[in-house]
Amino acid sequence: QVQLVESGGGLVQAGGSLRLSCAASGRTFSSYAMGWFRQAPGKEREFVAALNWSGDNRYYTDSVKGRFTIARDNAKNTAYLQMNSLKPEDTADYYCAADRSGRLTARRYEYDYWGQGTQVTVSS
Repeated sequence: QVQLVESGGGLVQAGGSLRLSCAASGRTFSSYAMGWFRQAPGKEREFVAALNWSGDNRYYTDSVKGRFTIARDNAKNTAYLQMNSLKPEDTADYYCAADRSGRLTARRYEYDYWGQGTQVTVSS
């Protein structure tokens, strides 16, 4: 069993930056692929970014390419989402997720573990 805890959300002005962290429990973190998803009020949860187990393969949804960066530090059992040039449409609850297969995926149902989320609000 893996527990994921997100942090780093908050209120920021448009054009600003935030770095989200996802701290994982357990000794198998380094073998998991990690993903970030977000859910805006009244909308479905959507894929944002994913990183494979080794950290050498990344995938982003088109709307965040060039602005967001997903990373991981296996020594710290932590994944990150660096968000730059934030826009009001990035406002959402952000969730990290772990996939035991270790493979890169944007499919929500392929993730096995989920955090509770952290809120990001971008003001215009």
